[in-house]
Amino acid sequence: MAEDLLHKKQFPPYVPKKGEEYMSAKQNAHFRAILMSLKEELREDIDRTVHTLQDEATVFADPNDRASQESDIALELRNRDRERKLIKKVDESIDRIDSGEYGYCNSCGVEIGLKRMEARPTATLCIDCKTLEEHREKQIGK
Repeated sequence: MAEDLLHKKQFPPYVPKKGEEYMSAKQNAHFRAILMSLKEELREDIDRTVHTLQDEATVFADPNDRASQESDIALELRNRDRERKLIKKVDESIDRIDSGEYGYCNSCGVEIGLKRMEARPTATLCIDCKTLEEHREKQIGK
């Protein structure tokens, strides 16, 4: 979902200059712009849903039509709930930029990498730690 939203704005991938320090001010500004754009897109989607739900509040006499409408509304609300959670992750990522922790793994502290951050700007784990976490979840059955 986040990837789809990033493609709407068409942010060009960040190409670091030779010898540029990882998560330099320019890189932080680049990722902040991506995150702010993503947050704005999510907020617009949520607002659009609220207006749509208010406008389409029709009471159908036919139980099948009513059930279909309720199912559509439930699906839309689940999607918005996921987006609300993503907004929280975006805010946390922006806070990590402000504190200088953005782009570094929460688990082991290594650089996550520009390409991974481009693909998932809210990533908090390097690929190795994320893979380990997924294996643990699979074993536990979460």
